[in-house]
Amino acid sequence: MGIEIVRRNALKALLPPANVPLADWIESTIYIPASASALPGRMQLWPFQRGWCEAIENPEIERITILKGARIGYTQWLSATIAHFVANAPAPIIALQPTADDARDFSVELEGLFEASPDLRGLMSDDADESGRSTMLARRFPGGSLKFLAAKSPRNLRRHTARLLAMDEIDGYEITQEGDPIKLAEMRTLTFQDRKILAGSTPVFDFGPISRLYSESDKRVYECRCPSCGELGEITWASIQWKEGDPDSAHWVCPVAGCVVEERFKPQMVAQGRWRATAPEVKGHAGFAVNCLISPHHNARWGKLAAEFLLAKRAPETLQVFTNTILGQPWKVEGEDFDEHELFARREPFSLDKLPPEILWLTAGVDCQDDRLEIVIMGHTETDWLILDHRVFWGPIDGETVWQEVDSLLKETWQHPNGGTIRIDACAVDSSDGGHLETVMGFCRPRFGRRVVPIKGVAGFSRALFQRSATKGQHLWLVGVDAAKSALFTRVGRNQGIRFGEALPPIFYEQFASERRVVRYVRGKPEARFERIKGKRAETLDASVYAVAVRNLIGQSVDRRAEELASQAAPKRPPVVIKSKWLGG
Repeated sequence: MGIEIVRRNALKALLPPANVPLADWIESTIYIPASASALPGRMQLWPFQRGWCEAIENPEIERITILKGARIGYTQWLSATIAHFVANAPAPIIALQPTADDARDFSVELEGLFEASPDLRGLMSDDADESGRSTMLARRFPGGSLKFLAAKSPRNLRRHTARLLAMDEIDGYEITQEGDPIKLAEMRTLTFQDRKILAGSTPVFDFGPISRLYSESDKRVYECRCPSCGELGEITWASIQWKEGDPDSAHWVCPVAGCVVEERFKPQMVAQGRWRATAPEVKGHAGFAVNCLISPHHNARWGKLAAEFLLAKRAPETLQVFTNTILGQPWKVEGEDFDEHELFARREPFSLDKLPPEILWLTAGVDCQDDRLEIVIMGHTETDWLILDHRVFWGPIDGETVWQEVDSLLKETWQHPNGGTIRIDACAVDSSDGGHLETVMGFCRPRFGRRVVPIKGVAGFSRALFQRSATKGQHLWLVGVDAAKSALFTRVGRNQGIRFGEALPPIFYEQFASERRVVRYVRGKPEARFERIKGKRAETLDASVYAVAVRNLIGQSVDRRAEELASQAAPKRPPVVIKSKWLGG
Protein backbone atom coordinates (compact mmCIF):
# COMPACT_ATOMS: atom_id res chain seq x y z
CA MET A 1 0.00 0.00 0.00
CA GLY A 2 2.81 2.43 0.88
CA ILE A 3 4.59 1.64 -2.40
CA GLU A 4 1.43 2.48 -4.34
CA ILE A 5 1.13 5.86 -2.61
CA VAL A 6 4.74 6.67 -3.40
CA ARG A 7 4.24 5.54 -7.01
CA ARG A 8 1.05 7.60 -7.38
CA ASN A 9 2.70 10.72 -5.96
CA ALA A 10 5.75 10.26 -8.18
CA LEU A 11 3.61 9.97 -11.31
CA LYS A 12 1.55 12.98 -10.24
CA ALA A 13 4.75 15.01 -9.94
CA LEU A 14 5.54 14.20 -13.56
CA LEU A 15 2.26 15.59 -14.82
CA PRO A 16 2.45 18.99 -16.58
CA PRO A 17 0.82 21.95 -14.87
CA ALA A 18 -2.94 22.19 -15.21
CA ASN A 19 -4.09 24.24 -18.18
CA VAL A 20 -5.51 27.09 -16.13
CA PRO A 21 -6.36 30.39 -17.90
CA LEU A 22 -3.70 33.01 -17.22
CA ALA A 23 -6.11 35.36 -15.46
CA ASP A 24 -7.31 32.63 -13.10
CA TRP A 25 -3.74 31.46 -12.44
CA ILE A 26 -2.66 34.99 -11.51
CA GLU A 27 -5.53 35.45 -9.08
CA SER A 28 -4.96 32.05 -7.44
CA THR A 29 -1.15 32.17 -7.27
CA ILE A 30 0.23 35.72 -7.20
CA TYR A 31 0.59 37.66 -3.96
CA ILE A 32 1.57 41.33 -3.94
CA PRO A 33 4.20 42.17 -1.28
CA ALA A 34 3.61 45.04 1.13
CA SER A 35 6.63 46.85 -0.34
CA ALA A 36 4.92 47.11 -3.75
CA SER A 37 1.35 48.10 -2.95
CA ALA A 38 -0.85 49.84 -0.42
CA LEU A 39 -3.10 46.76 -0.67
CA PRO A 40 -0.80 43.74 -0.32
CA GLY A 41 -2.07 40.20 -0.56
CA ARG A 42 -3.59 38.01 -3.23
CA MET A 43 -3.66 39.79 -6.59
CA GLN A 44 -7.06 40.61 -8.03
CA LEU A 45 -7.20 41.53 -11.69
CA TRP A 46 -9.31 44.36 -12.95
CA PRO A 47 -11.73 43.52 -15.77
CA PHE A 48 -9.74 45.30 -18.47
CA GLN A 49 -6.57 43.43 -17.46
CA ARG A 50 -8.22 40.13 -18.34
CA GLY A 51 -8.25 41.18 -21.98
CA TRP A 52 -4.46 41.47 -21.86
CA CYS A 53 -4.25 37.96 -20.41
CA GLU A 54 -6.43 36.54 -23.18
CA ALA A 55 -4.21 38.13 -25.81
CA ILE A 56 -1.10 36.60 -24.22
CA GLU A 57 -2.72 33.15 -24.33
CA ASN A 58 -4.04 33.44 -27.88
CA PRO A 59 -1.64 31.42 -30.12
CA GLU A 60 -2.61 33.54 -33.13
CA ILE A 61 -1.41 36.75 -31.47
CA GLU A 62 2.33 37.32 -31.62
CA ARG A 63 2.54 40.96 -30.53
CA ILE A 64 0.79 42.78 -27.70
CA THR A 65 1.06 46.56 -27.40
CA ILE A 66 -0.36 48.44 -24.41
CA LEU A 67 -0.64 52.23 -24.69
CA LYS A 68 -1.35 53.18 -21.11
CA GLY A 69 -1.75 55.85 -18.53
CA ALA A 70 -0.60 55.59 -14.93
CA ARG A 71 -2.57 54.03 -12.06
CA ILE A 72 -3.83 51.11 -14.12
CA GLY A 73 -1.81 48.31 -12.49
CA TYR A 74 0.39 47.60 -15.48
CA THR A 75 3.67 46.91 -13.66
CA GLN A 76 2.11 44.37 -11.30
CA TRP A 77 0.34 42.67 -14.21
CA LEU A 78 3.61 42.53 -16.17
CA SER A 79 5.39 40.95 -13.19
CA ALA A 80 2.61 38.39 -12.79
CA THR A 81 2.72 37.54 -16.50
CA ILE A 82 6.47 36.94 -16.39
CA ALA A 83 5.94 34.78 -13.29
CA HIS A 84 3.42 32.70 -15.27
CA PHE A 85 5.98 31.99 -17.97
CA VAL A 86 8.60 31.09 -15.38
CA ALA A 87 6.26 28.64 -13.61
CA ASN A 88 4.16 27.23 -16.45
CA ALA A 89 5.83 27.87 -19.80
CA PRO A 90 9.57 27.94 -19.05
CA ALA A 91 11.68 29.45 -21.81
CA PRO A 92 14.28 32.18 -22.26
CA ILE A 93 12.80 35.54 -21.23
CA ILE A 94 14.14 39.07 -21.69
CA ALA A 95 12.75 41.92 -19.58
CA LEU A 96 13.93 45.12 -21.28
CA GLN A 97 13.89 48.40 -19.35
CA PRO A 98 15.05 51.90 -20.44
CA THR A 99 18.15 52.04 -18.21
CA ALA A 100 20.29 49.78 -16.06
CA ASP A 101 18.82 51.33 -12.90
CA ASP A 102 15.31 50.55 -14.14
CA ALA A 103 16.36 46.96 -14.87
CA ARG A 104 17.74 46.54 -11.35
CA ASP A 105 14.64 48.04 -9.76
CA PHE A 106 12.37 45.75 -11.77
CA SER A 107 14.48 42.74 -10.79
CA VAL A 108 14.07 43.62 -7.11
CA GLU A 109 10.29 44.11 -7.52
CA LEU A 110 9.89 40.77 -9.26
CA GLU A 111 11.99 39.02 -6.63
CA GLY A 112 9.70 40.46 -3.95
CA LEU A 113 6.65 39.13 -5.79
CA PHE A 114 8.18 35.63 -5.97
CA GLU A 115 9.03 35.70 -2.29
CA ALA A 116 5.50 36.84 -1.36
CA SER A 117 3.84 34.06 -3.43
CA PRO A 118 4.15 30.65 -1.72
CA ASP A 119 3.87 28.63 -4.94
CA LEU A 120 6.69 30.63 -6.55
CA ARG A 121 9.07 30.99 -3.64
CA GLY A 122 12.52 29.67 -4.50
CA LEU A 123 11.62 28.97 -8.12
CA MET A 124 14.30 31.28 -9.51
CA SER A 125 17.97 31.22 -8.61
CA ASP A 126 20.76 33.69 -9.20
CA ASP A 127 22.67 32.99 -12.38
CA ALA A 128 26.42 33.47 -12.49
CA ASP A 129 28.33 35.94 -14.57
CA GLU A 130 31.59 35.20 -16.39
CA SER A 131 33.57 35.53 -13.18
CA GLY A 132 31.35 33.09 -11.36
CA ARG A 133 29.64 35.71 -9.20
CA SER A 134 25.86 35.75 -8.88
CA THR A 135 23.94 38.72 -10.24
CA MET A 136 20.42 39.98 -9.76
CA LEU A 137 20.09 40.73 -13.50
CA ALA A 138 20.41 37.12 -14.66
CA ARG A 139 18.22 34.39 -13.19
CA ARG A 140 17.79 30.71 -14.03
CA PHE A 141 14.85 28.42 -13.43
CA PRO A 142 14.04 24.87 -14.62
CA GLY A 143 13.70 25.01 -18.41
CA GLY A 144 14.58 28.65 -18.95
CA SER A 145 16.24 31.90 -17.92
CA LEU A 146 15.28 35.49 -17.21
CA LYS A 147 17.53 38.40 -18.17
CA PHE A 148 16.94 41.98 -17.02
CA LEU A 149 18.53 44.20 -19.67
CA ALA A 150 18.78 47.93 -20.39
CA ALA A 151 17.80 49.39 -23.76
CA LYS A 152 20.49 52.02 -23.24
CA SER A 153 23.13 49.26 -23.62
CA PRO A 154 21.83 47.26 -26.59
CA ARG A 155 25.12 45.40 -27.00
CA ASN A 156 23.99 43.30 -24.02
CA LEU A 157 21.30 41.81 -26.27
CA ARG A 158 23.79 40.12 -28.57
CA ARG A 159 24.36 37.00 -26.52
CA HIS A 160 20.71 36.32 -25.67
CA THR A 161 17.63 34.81 -27.25
CA ALA A 162 14.08 34.94 -25.92
CA ARG A 163 10.68 33.42 -26.49
CA LEU A 164 9.07 36.15 -24.37
CA LEU A 165 10.31 39.70 -24.89
CA ALA A 166 8.75 42.03 -22.29
CA MET A 167 9.56 45.67 -23.06
CA ASP A 168 8.51 48.34 -20.58
CA GLU A 169 8.29 52.15 -21.00
CA ILE A 170 9.56 51.99 -24.57
CA ASP A 171 9.02 55.72 -25.14
CA GLY A 172 12.01 56.14 -22.80
CA TYR A 173 14.33 54.10 -25.05
CA GLU A 174 17.10 56.00 -26.81
CA ILE A 175 18.45 55.17 -30.25
CA THR A 176 22.16 54.42 -30.01
CA GLN A 177 24.91 54.01 -32.56
CA GLU A 178 23.90 50.37 -32.84
CA GLY A 179 20.37 51.30 -33.91
CA ASP A 180 16.86 51.11 -32.54
CA PRO A 181 16.91 48.99 -29.33
CA ILE A 182 13.34 47.81 -29.99
CA LYS A 183 14.29 46.31 -33.36
CA LEU A 184 17.50 44.89 -31.92
CA ALA A 185 15.55 43.24 -29.11
CA GLU A 186 12.96 41.81 -31.49
CA MET A 187 15.76 40.15 -33.46
CA ARG A 188 16.52 38.09 -30.34
CA THR A 189 13.15 36.29 -30.72
CA LEU A 190 13.46 35.12 -34.34
CA THR A 191 14.31 31.51 -33.51
CA PHE A 192 11.03 30.93 -31.65
CA GLN A 193 7.96 30.17 -33.74
CA ASP A 194 5.67 30.76 -30.76
CA ARG A 195 7.33 33.99 -29.61
CA LYS A 196 5.52 36.72 -27.71
CA ILE A 197 6.58 40.36 -28.02
CA LEU A 198 5.04 42.54 -25.34
CA ALA A 199 5.51 46.33 -25.44
CA GLY A 200 3.97 48.70 -22.93
CA SER A 201 4.52 52.36 -22.22
CA THR A 202 3.06 55.64 -21.16
CA PRO A 203 3.24 57.75 -24.34
CA VAL A 204 5.23 60.97 -24.64
CA PHE A 205 4.99 62.44 -28.14
CA ASP A 206 2.69 61.45 -31.00
CA PHE A 207 5.65 60.20 -33.03
CA GLY A 208 6.97 57.99 -30.21
CA PRO A 209 7.47 54.20 -30.37
CA ILE A 210 4.37 53.20 -28.39
CA SER A 211 2.12 55.42 -30.51
CA ARG A 212 3.61 53.95 -33.69
CA LEU A 213 3.19 50.36 -32.49
CA TYR A 214 -0.39 50.98 -31.39
CA SER A 215 -1.21 52.47 -34.81
CA GLU A 216 0.07 49.23 -36.41
CA SER A 217 -2.12 47.02 -34.18
CA ASP A 218 -5.85 46.21 -34.20
CA LYS A 219 -6.28 49.27 -31.95
CA ARG A 220 -8.58 48.05 -29.20
CA VAL A 221 -10.50 50.43 -26.93
CA TYR A 222 -12.29 49.55 -23.71
CA GLU A 223 -16.01 50.25 -23.74
CA CYS A 224 -18.11 50.38 -20.58
CA ARG A 225 -21.82 49.68 -20.28
CA CYS A 226 -23.97 52.65 -19.34
CA PRO A 227 -26.05 51.76 -16.25
CA SER A 228 -28.93 53.91 -17.53
CA CYS A 229 -29.38 53.00 -21.21
CA GLY A 230 -27.32 49.82 -21.34
CA GLU A 231 -25.28 50.97 -24.35
CA LEU A 232 -21.53 50.48 -24.58
CA GLY A 233 -19.26 53.51 -24.86
CA GLU A 234 -15.67 54.51 -24.26
CA ILE A 235 -14.93 56.73 -21.25
CA THR A 236 -12.90 59.61 -22.67
CA TRP A 237 -11.87 62.90 -21.12
CA ALA A 238 -14.26 64.75 -23.42
CA SER A 239 -17.16 62.83 -21.86
CA ILE A 240 -16.21 63.80 -18.26
CA GLN A 241 -17.99 66.98 -17.16
CA TRP A 242 -18.45 68.90 -13.91
CA LYS A 243 -20.04 72.04 -12.56
CA GLU A 244 -17.85 75.11 -12.85
CA GLY A 245 -15.73 75.51 -9.73
CA ASP A 246 -16.77 72.10 -8.38
CA PRO A 247 -14.52 69.33 -9.73
CA ASP A 248 -15.93 66.90 -7.15
CA SER A 249 -19.15 66.91 -9.16
CA ALA A 250 -17.38 65.27 -12.13
CA HIS A 251 -19.50 62.67 -13.93
CA TRP A 252 -19.57 60.73 -17.18
CA VAL A 253 -21.93 61.66 -20.00
CA CYS A 254 -22.86 58.62 -22.05
CA PRO A 255 -21.84 59.31 -25.68
CA VAL A 256 -24.79 57.26 -27.01
CA ALA A 257 -27.82 58.62 -25.16
CA GLY A 258 -26.38 61.50 -23.12
CA CYS A 259 -27.09 59.83 -19.77
CA VAL A 260 -25.46 61.45 -16.74
CA VAL A 261 -23.60 58.77 -14.79
CA GLU A 262 -22.09 59.40 -11.35
CA GLU A 263 -18.74 58.08 -10.12
CA ARG A 264 -20.34 55.46 -7.86
CA PHE A 265 -21.41 53.47 -10.92
CA LYS A 266 -17.87 53.20 -12.33
CA PRO A 267 -16.97 49.79 -10.81
CA GLN A 268 -20.16 48.29 -12.22
CA MET A 269 -19.59 49.89 -15.63
CA VAL A 270 -15.98 48.70 -15.87
CA ALA A 271 -16.93 45.17 -14.74
CA GLN A 272 -19.46 44.94 -17.57
CA GLY A 273 -17.10 46.42 -20.15
CA ARG A 274 -15.32 44.84 -23.10
CA TRP A 275 -12.42 45.40 -25.46
CA ARG A 276 -13.37 46.27 -29.05
CA ALA A 277 -10.91 46.23 -31.94
CA THR A 278 -11.29 49.35 -34.09
CA ALA A 279 -9.01 47.86 -36.79
CA PRO A 280 -10.13 44.20 -36.82
CA GLU A 281 -8.49 43.60 -40.19
CA VAL A 282 -5.08 43.57 -38.46
CA LYS A 283 -4.16 40.04 -37.40
CA GLY A 284 -1.54 38.84 -34.96
CA HIS A 285 -1.00 42.20 -33.24
CA ALA A 286 -3.31 43.14 -30.37
CA GLY A 287 -3.15 46.76 -29.29
CA PHE A 288 -4.78 48.13 -26.13
CA ALA A 289 -5.30 51.80 -25.25
CA VAL A 290 -6.24 52.34 -21.60
CA ASN A 291 -6.47 55.50 -19.50
CA CYS A 292 -6.90 56.27 -15.82
CA LEU A 293 -10.58 57.12 -16.17
CA ILE A 294 -11.47 53.43 -15.81
CA SER A 295 -9.00 52.75 -13.00
CA PRO A 296 -10.67 51.74 -9.71
CA HIS A 297 -7.90 53.38 -7.68
CA HIS A 298 -9.15 55.86 -5.07
CA ASN A 299 -6.79 58.51 -6.47
CA ALA A 300 -8.22 57.95 -9.96
CA ARG A 301 -11.69 59.21 -9.05
CA TRP A 302 -13.15 61.46 -11.73
CA GLY A 303 -13.44 64.34 -9.25
CA LYS A 304 -9.81 63.91 -8.22
CA LEU A 305 -8.67 63.85 -11.85
CA ALA A 306 -10.78 66.92 -12.66
CA ALA A 307 -9.06 68.82 -9.85
CA GLU A 308 -5.66 67.69 -11.16
CA PHE A 309 -6.60 68.87 -14.63
CA LEU A 310 -7.56 72.35 -13.41
CA LEU A 311 -4.08 72.69 -11.92
CA ALA A 312 -2.29 71.06 -14.85
CA LYS A 313 -3.83 73.22 -17.57
CA ARG A 314 -2.16 76.34 -16.18
CA ALA A 315 1.08 75.48 -18.02
CA PRO A 316 1.78 73.35 -21.11
CA GLU A 317 4.44 71.29 -19.32
CA THR A 318 2.07 70.14 -16.57
CA LEU A 319 -0.75 69.69 -19.08
CA GLN A 320 1.51 67.36 -21.08
CA VAL A 321 2.16 65.26 -17.97
CA PHE A 322 -1.59 65.02 -17.37
CA THR A 323 -2.21 64.07 -21.00
CA ASN A 324 0.52 61.41 -20.99
CA THR A 325 0.11 59.83 -17.56
CA ILE A 326 -3.60 60.27 -16.82
CA LEU A 327 -5.24 60.15 -20.25
CA GLY A 328 -2.66 57.78 -21.71
CA GLN A 329 -2.46 59.92 -24.84
CA PRO A 330 0.61 61.19 -26.67
CA TRP A 331 1.36 64.89 -26.63
CA LYS A 332 0.82 66.31 -30.07
CA VAL A 333 3.62 68.52 -31.32
CA GLU A 334 2.32 71.95 -32.24
CA GLY A 335 3.87 75.18 -33.41
CA GLU A 336 6.77 73.60 -35.32
CA ASP A 337 8.26 76.98 -36.18
CA PHE A 338 7.69 80.63 -35.29
CA ASP A 339 6.67 83.62 -37.34
CA GLU A 340 8.83 86.49 -36.06
CA HIS A 341 6.32 89.10 -37.22
CA GLU A 342 3.45 87.36 -35.44
CA LEU A 343 5.56 87.19 -32.27
CA PHE A 344 6.42 90.89 -32.58
CA ALA A 345 2.68 91.64 -32.70
CA ARG A 346 2.22 89.87 -29.36
CA ARG A 347 4.19 92.50 -27.41
CA GLU A 348 2.57 93.69 -24.20
CA PRO A 349 3.10 96.96 -22.29
CA PHE A 350 5.53 95.74 -19.64
CA SER A 351 9.30 95.92 -19.20
CA LEU A 352 11.96 95.94 -16.48
CA ASP A 353 10.86 99.45 -15.55
CA LYS A 354 7.16 98.51 -15.65
CA LEU A 355 7.06 95.08 -14.07
CA PRO A 356 3.74 93.23 -13.85
CA PRO A 357 2.82 92.63 -10.18
CA GLU A 358 2.62 88.85 -10.65
CA ILE A 359 6.36 88.54 -11.37
CA LEU A 360 8.18 86.76 -8.55
CA TRP A 361 11.73 86.15 -9.83
CA LEU A 362 14.08 87.38 -12.52
CA THR A 363 16.58 85.16 -14.32
CA ALA A 364 19.11 85.87 -17.06
CA GLY A 365 20.68 83.77 -19.81
CA VAL A 366 23.99 84.83 -21.36
CA ASP A 367 25.06 83.67 -24.81
CA CYS A 368 28.79 84.17 -25.44
CA GLN A 369 30.29 85.20 -28.78
CA ASP A 370 33.86 86.19 -29.57
CA ASP A 371 33.02 89.90 -29.85
CA ARG A 372 29.98 90.30 -27.58
CA LEU A 373 27.74 88.92 -24.86
CA GLU A 374 23.98 88.74 -25.49
CA ILE A 375 21.67 88.59 -22.49
CA VAL A 376 17.98 87.82 -22.17
CA ILE A 377 16.24 88.75 -18.92
CA MET A 378 13.14 86.76 -18.04
CA GLY A 379 10.52 87.24 -15.36
CA HIS A 380 8.83 84.25 -13.72
CA THR A 381 5.39 84.11 -12.18
CA GLU A 382 4.16 80.97 -10.47
CA THR A 383 3.51 79.42 -13.91
CA ASP A 384 4.35 81.90 -16.70
CA TRP A 385 7.51 83.19 -18.36
CA LEU A 386 7.73 86.88 -19.28
CA ILE A 387 10.62 87.91 -21.52
CA LEU A 388 11.47 91.43 -20.39
CA ASP A 389 14.66 92.59 -22.07
CA HIS A 390 17.45 91.75 -24.50
CA ARG A 391 20.82 93.45 -24.15
CA VAL A 392 24.08 93.22 -26.06
CA PHE A 393 27.46 94.10 -24.54
CA TRP A 394 30.12 94.59 -27.22
CA GLY A 395 33.78 93.83 -26.71
CA PRO A 396 36.24 90.94 -26.91
CA ILE A 397 35.16 88.10 -24.67
CA ASP A 398 38.64 87.72 -23.20
CA GLY A 399 38.65 91.37 -22.14
CA GLU A 400 37.43 92.80 -18.85
CA THR A 401 34.99 95.48 -20.03
CA VAL A 402 32.14 93.24 -21.21
CA TRP A 403 32.25 91.19 -18.03
CA GLN A 404 32.24 94.31 -15.87
CA GLU A 405 29.11 95.47 -17.70
CA VAL A 406 27.43 92.10 -17.16
CA ASP A 407 28.34 92.18 -13.48
CA SER A 408 26.86 95.66 -13.14
CA LEU A 409 23.62 94.45 -14.72
CA LEU A 410 23.45 91.49 -12.34
CA LYS A 411 23.78 93.86 -9.36
CA GLU A 412 21.09 96.22 -10.61
CA THR A 413 17.73 96.45 -8.80
CA TRP A 414 14.26 97.46 -9.97
CA GLN A 415 11.19 98.67 -8.16
CA HIS A 416 8.52 96.00 -7.83
CA PRO A 417 4.92 97.23 -8.11
CA ASN A 418 4.03 95.46 -4.85
CA GLY A 419 6.35 97.75 -2.90
CA GLY A 420 9.65 95.92 -2.65
CA THR A 421 12.68 95.72 -4.92
CA ILE A 422 13.78 92.91 -7.18
CA ARG A 423 17.05 91.92 -8.84
CA ILE A 424 18.23 89.11 -11.06
CA ASP A 425 17.98 86.02 -8.87
CA ALA A 426 19.93 83.57 -11.06
CA CYS A 427 22.03 83.76 -14.20
CA ALA A 428 23.32 81.05 -16.56
CA VAL A 429 26.37 81.80 -18.72
CA ASP A 430 27.05 79.57 -21.72
CA SER A 431 30.55 78.09 -21.70
CA SER A 432 30.33 75.58 -24.55
CA ASP A 433 31.00 77.72 -27.64
CA GLY A 434 34.25 79.02 -29.06
CA GLY A 435 36.65 77.84 -26.37
CA HIS A 436 35.38 80.26 -23.72
CA LEU A 437 35.24 77.76 -20.87
CA GLU A 438 38.05 79.16 -18.71
CA THR A 439 36.90 82.75 -19.19
CA VAL A 440 33.32 81.90 -18.22
CA MET A 441 34.48 79.80 -15.28
CA GLY A 442 36.63 82.63 -14.03
CA PHE A 443 33.67 85.01 -14.08
CA CYS A 444 31.14 82.64 -12.50
CA ARG A 445 33.18 80.95 -9.80
CA PRO A 446 33.40 83.90 -7.36
CA ARG A 447 29.75 84.80 -8.05
CA PHE A 448 28.18 81.43 -7.35
CA GLY A 449 26.78 82.82 -4.10
CA ARG A 450 24.64 85.07 -6.33
CA ARG A 451 23.55 82.04 -8.39
CA VAL A 452 25.69 82.97 -11.38
CA VAL A 453 26.67 79.63 -12.91
CA PRO A 454 28.47 78.36 -16.02
CA ILE A 455 26.38 76.01 -18.16
CA LYS A 456 26.81 73.70 -21.09
CA GLY A 457 23.97 72.68 -23.40
CA VAL A 458 23.41 68.96 -23.99
CA ALA A 459 21.13 67.42 -26.61
CA GLY A 460 18.39 64.84 -26.06
CA PHE A 461 14.71 65.21 -25.19
CA SER A 462 15.09 62.84 -22.26
CA ARG A 463 17.87 64.89 -20.63
CA ALA A 464 17.09 66.71 -17.43
CA LEU A 465 16.31 70.38 -17.93
CA PHE A 466 18.99 71.49 -15.46
CA GLN A 467 21.49 69.43 -13.46
CA ARG A 468 25.02 69.69 -12.14
CA SER A 469 27.75 68.00 -14.14
CA ALA A 470 28.67 64.56 -12.83
CA THR A 471 32.37 65.22 -13.44
CA LYS A 472 34.04 65.31 -10.04
CA GLY A 473 35.27 68.72 -9.01
CA GLN A 474 33.83 70.49 -12.05
CA HIS A 475 31.84 73.65 -11.35
CA LEU A 476 29.51 73.27 -14.36
CA TRP A 477 25.77 72.80 -14.91
CA LEU A 478 24.19 70.95 -17.84
CA VAL A 479 21.12 72.30 -19.63
CA GLY A 480 18.88 69.91 -21.57
CA VAL A 481 18.45 72.29 -24.49
CA ASP A 482 16.03 70.07 -26.43
CA ALA A 483 13.76 69.74 -23.40
CA ALA A 484 13.88 73.50 -22.76
CA LYS A 485 13.29 74.38 -26.42
CA SER A 486 10.41 71.93 -26.52
CA ALA A 487 8.82 73.72 -23.57
CA LEU A 488 9.37 77.10 -25.25
CA PHE A 489 7.96 75.93 -28.58
CA THR A 490 4.91 74.41 -26.90
CA ARG A 491 4.12 77.60 -25.00
CA VAL A 492 4.62 79.81 -28.03
CA GLY A 493 2.64 77.48 -30.29
CA ARG A 494 -0.30 77.46 -27.89
CA ASN A 495 0.13 81.16 -27.03
CA GLN A 496 -0.02 80.13 -23.39
CA GLY A 497 2.40 80.64 -20.54
CA ILE A 498 4.87 82.91 -22.33
CA ARG A 499 4.65 86.69 -22.90
CA PHE A 500 6.84 89.28 -24.57
CA GLY A 501 7.59 92.80 -23.30
CA GLU A 502 7.46 96.00 -25.29
CA ALA A 503 11.21 96.74 -24.86
CA LEU A 504 12.29 93.76 -26.99
CA PRO A 505 13.78 94.94 -30.32
CA PRO A 506 12.94 93.32 -33.69
CA ILE A 507 16.30 91.51 -33.74
CA PHE A 508 15.19 89.57 -30.66
CA TYR A 509 12.27 88.03 -32.53
CA GLU A 510 14.35 87.35 -35.62
CA GLN A 511 16.82 85.29 -33.58
CA PHE A 512 14.14 83.77 -31.35
CA ALA A 513 12.45 82.35 -34.49
CA SER A 514 15.71 80.95 -35.85
CA GLU A 515 14.96 77.25 -35.44
CA ARG A 516 12.16 74.88 -36.31
CA ARG A 517 11.12 71.60 -34.76
CA VAL A 518 11.10 68.76 -37.28
CA VAL A 519 10.72 65.00 -37.27
CA ARG A 520 13.41 63.11 -39.15
CA TYR A 521 13.60 59.37 -39.69
CA VAL A 522 16.76 57.89 -38.20
CA ARG A 523 17.29 54.23 -39.09
CA GLY A 524 13.60 54.01 -39.93
CA LYS A 525 12.42 55.50 -36.64
CA PRO A 526 10.87 59.00 -36.32
CA GLU A 527 12.96 61.29 -34.17
CA ALA A 528 12.25 64.90 -33.21
CA ARG A 529 15.00 67.48 -33.43
CA PHE A 530 15.53 71.22 -33.72
CA GLU A 531 17.14 72.54 -36.88
CA ARG A 532 18.51 76.00 -37.59
CA ILE A 533 16.81 77.92 -40.38
CA LYS A 534 19.44 78.73 -42.97
CA GLY A 535 20.89 82.23 -42.67
CA LYS A 536 19.55 82.95 -39.17
CA ARG A 537 21.36 83.48 -35.89
CA ALA A 538 20.03 82.03 -32.62
CA GLU A 539 21.56 84.06 -29.77
CA THR A 540 18.29 85.20 -28.19
CA LEU A 541 16.72 81.75 -28.51
CA ASP A 542 19.70 80.17 -26.77
CA ALA A 543 19.82 82.85 -24.06
CA SER A 544 16.08 82.40 -23.44
CA VAL A 545 16.63 78.66 -23.02
CA TYR A 546 19.33 79.34 -20.41
CA ALA A 547 17.07 81.80 -18.57
CA VAL A 548 14.33 79.15 -18.44
CA ALA A 549 16.69 76.45 -17.16
CA VAL A 550 18.42 78.44 -14.42
CA ARG A 551 15.07 79.04 -12.71
CA ASN A 552 15.66 75.56 -11.27
CA LEU A 553 18.40 76.98 -9.03
CA ILE A 554 15.82 79.04 -7.13
CA GLY A 555 14.16 76.92 -4.47
CA GLN A 556 12.27 79.67 -2.67
CA SER A 557 8.54 79.15 -2.09
CA VAL A 558 5.99 81.29 -3.89
CA ASP A 559 4.40 82.55 -0.66
CA ARG A 560 7.75 83.52 0.88
CA ARG A 561 8.79 85.39 -2.26
CA ALA A 562 5.47 87.22 -2.54
CA GLU A 563 5.83 88.31 1.07
CA GLU A 564 9.33 89.67 0.39
CA LEU A 565 8.22 91.63 -2.66
CA ALA A 566 5.36 93.21 -0.72
CA SER A 567 7.81 94.73 1.78
CA GLN A 568 9.34 98.16 1.35
CA ALA A 569 12.73 96.66 0.69
CA ALA A 570 13.55 93.11 -0.25
CA PRO A 571 15.83 91.42 2.30
CA LYS A 572 19.48 91.91 1.55
CA ARG A 573 21.42 88.89 0.52
CA PRO A 574 23.99 87.76 3.06
CA PRO A 575 27.49 88.81 2.01
CA VAL A 576 29.61 86.16 0.37
CA VAL A 577 32.76 85.69 2.43
CA ILE A 578 35.69 83.97 0.77
CA LYS A 579 38.36 83.11 3.29
CA SER A 580 41.95 83.41 2.21
CA LYS A 581 43.87 80.16 2.14
CA TRP A 582 46.69 82.03 3.91
CA LEU A 583 44.56 82.57 7.02
CA GLY A 584 44.33 80.04 9.77
CA GLY A 585 47.89 78.84 9.55
